[in-house]
Amino acid sequence: MKGTKMGRRTIVRYVSYLTASFVVLAGLAIQGQREAAAYRQYLALSRLHAFSELSANLSQLDTDLQKGVYASSPAMLSALCTQIFGRALSAQMALGELPYASVELEQTAAFLAKTGDYAAALARSAVAGDSCTQEQRETLRALSQTASTLSGEVSALQAQLLDGTAELDDVETAEARMAAREGQGQEVAGTVYQTVEEDFPEIPTLIYDGPFSDHITDRAPRMLEGLPEVTQEEARAAAAAFLDLKPEIFTLVSSGEGQVPTYSFSAAVDGGELYVEVTRQGGLVLEVLHSRTAGAPSLSRQDAATLAKTFLEERGYPNMQESYYLEHDGMLTVNFAAAQGEVLCYPDLVKVTIALDTGKVVGFEAAGYLMNHTEQRDLPSPAVSAEQARARLAEGLTVLSQRLAVIPTSGEYELLCHEFKCQDTDGRHVLIYVNVQTGQEERIFILLEDENGTLVL
Repeated sequence: MKGTKMGRRTIVRYVSYLTASFVVLAGLAIQGQREAAAYRQYLALSRLHAFSELSANLSQLDTDLQKGVYASSPAMLSALCTQIFGRALSAQMALGELPYASVELEQTAAFLAKTGDYAAALARSAVAGDSCTQEQRETLRALSQTASTLSGEVSALQAQLLDGTAELDDVETAEARMAAREGQGQEVAGTVYQTVEEDFPEIPTLIYDGPFSDHITDRAPRMLEGLPEVTQEEARAAAAAFLDLKPEIFTLVSSGEGQVPTYSFSAAVDGGELYVEVTRQGGLVLEVLHSRTAGAPSLSRQDAATLAKTFLEERGYPNMQESYYLEHDGMLTVNFAAAQGEVLCYPDLVKVTIALDTGKVVGFEAAGYLMNHTEQRDLPSPAVSAEQARARLAEGLTVLSQRLAVIPTSGEYELLCHEFKCQDTDGRHVLIYVNVQTGQEERIFILLEDENGTLVL
C-alpha cells in the first residue's frame, strides 16, 4: 500500500515536471516568435527609413546642383559643391542599407559616386580661387536634370511603399533573386527597384581631374604605348620567364578585355595556386598572386626588401626606391616608387611581396608603374624653396626629413611637391606635401606605424 502511494507520488511529480517543462518551452517558443516578428518589423522599418533617406537626399542633391549653376564666386561654389558631395555621400549610405540595392540600382549608385567626386573636384578648384567655367555650369545643369529624374522615380516608388501597393524585399528574397539572375535558382519576380532604372537618364560626360572622368577611363598605359600585341603563347612565355618557371606549367584562365587587356594564367607551384596577368599589348607582367601559406620566417625584413629590389632590377625596373612596407601572415609587401634623379615619383608604384620563409616572390603589382611611368618627366623648376615651404607648416611640427616628390592627383595629373616627414608633439608621424609652384598644401597623410610596418592614411 505504501509502495503504491510512493509510485503515485512519483508519477504525479513526473507529470508535474513534464507539464511545467511544456509550459516553459511553449512560453519560450511564443517569446521567440514575438521577438522574431519584432525583429522583422524593425528591419522592415529600417529599410523603409533608408529608402526615405535616399529619396530625401536625391531631392536635395537636385536642388544643390541647380544652385551650383548660378554660383559666381569661388567661395559660394566651394560651399555648394561641399554640400553636393555630402548629399551624394548620404544617398550612397542610404543605398547601402537596402538589401542588394547597390547591385540592382547599379546605375543609381554609379551616378551618386560620380556626382560626389565631380563636386569634390570642383570644390578643391574653388578653394584654389578658380571660378566655375561655362562648361562646368553645363555639366552641373545636366547632373541636376539626371538627379531630378531619379528623384521623381524614387519619390513615386516611396509613395507606393507608404500606401502598401509596393514592398521592399527582405534579404532572403533579394538573395533568391540574385541566385536566379545567375542561373542558380528558380525564377523570381521582378524587384520594385526596376521602375527606378528602367529608363535611366543619360549621365553627362564628365571631364575633370578625377577617377570618374571619361578621359581617364579611356587613357592608355604610358609604358605600353607603341608596343606590339603578343600572342597567348608569347604571354605564357613572358609569365614563365618573369618567375623563372617553365611555360608548360601555366594554363590559360581568361583573356580579359578591360582597360588593360590581359592574358591570365594559373599554375600549381610550391603547394599553392599561382596566378599571373600579362598585358596583351607588350607582354608585360601586370600582377602576380600566390595562394601559398608561408611558414615560420627565416628572413629579416631588410633582407626581404633587398631581395624585392633585386628582383625588380633584374626584370627591367631600375632606380626604384623603397618607401613603406607591411608584414602580414609571414609575408612582406614592399612599396617601391621610381626615382628621377633626386625626385621620387609616387605615381610609378610597384608592390612586391616576399615570403619570409623562402625568400620567393609571391606577389607583384605594377598597374601604377605601367600606367604612369615615363623615362624622363618634364618637371618644373621650384618657385617655392624648401625653406619657404617649411615655413608654411603648422606650428608644433618637427621636420624629420624633406625631399622633392611627384604625387598623383585623383585624376591623370601630377604635382611636384616638397615632401616633409614631420613629427607632432604626441610623437605621431605625418607626411605633408607643399606645391613647389604655389606653396599650397596639397596632401596630408598620417603614418600608422607598428611592429608590422606602416600604413599611410
